[in-house]
Amino acid sequence: MNNSVFVSTTSSIANMTIEKHIDLVSANIVIGSNMFSDIAASFTDLFGGQSKSYQNKLKGINNQVIDELKLQASNIGANAIVGLKINFDEISGGGKSMFMVSAVGTAVRVTY
Repeated sequence: MNNSVFVSTTSSIANMTIEKHIDLVSANIVIGSNMFSDIAASFTDLFGGQSKSYQNKLKGINNQVIDELKLQASNIGANAIVGLKINFDEISGGGKSMFMVSAVGTAVRVTY
């Protein structure tokens, strides 16, 4: 993970000046949900409440996709990403269920 790359969902960053818009960065992470998570989620659906197993999976892949964007941005000389957008989807079929997180943003060079 590259902690030196700042990430923002907005098109500008307070107290920073965008010197250069470098390029678009995007990433997709797909991860399967395992049988035990599905069973735990089934009980949650039946009795109500939050599915901690699915929440933890989504949090993990959310972090992975942001780390991937940071790495891409750093590799092209950016020190920030602006306009971050993240989309969560479920891919299912054939008895299989997977989560997909897609992220896109603009890699920029900022001064503090």
